[in-house]
Amino acid sequence: QVHLVESGGGLVQAGGSLRLSCLASGRTFGTYAVAWFRQVPGKEREFVAAIDFSNNRTGYEDSVKGRFTISRVNAKNTVYLQLNSLKPEDTAVYYCAARPFDYRLSPVNYDIWGQGTQVTVSS
Repeated sequence: QVHLVESGGGLVQAGGSLRLSCLASGRTFGTYAVAWFRQVPGKEREFVAAIDFSNNRTGYEDSVKGRFTISRVNAKNTVYLQLNSLKPEDTAVYYCAARPFDYRLSPVNYDIWGQGTQVTVSS
């Protein structure tokens, strides 16, 4: 079984950057796709970015394209989400999630989740 722990969130001014990390335990991490979702109170969890197990395919939500970059280093059991040009509307709790092989856009397709890390962007 794979377990996930996020880190790297914090408070940043608009236009700033953060790098989120998703550290996984488990020897089969390299066979899992990983996605980042975010959620604000009162709203559904939304897809942000994902990367498949082979590192060959990535996907992004339209509002973050060109600003966020997802990457993974399987030797470190870690997936990163680089957040640049942050906007106040990016404020949310960010979660990483994993599923075997290929990513999906809906959170219902993931049954392995981290505890989340708060990102707050001030204007």
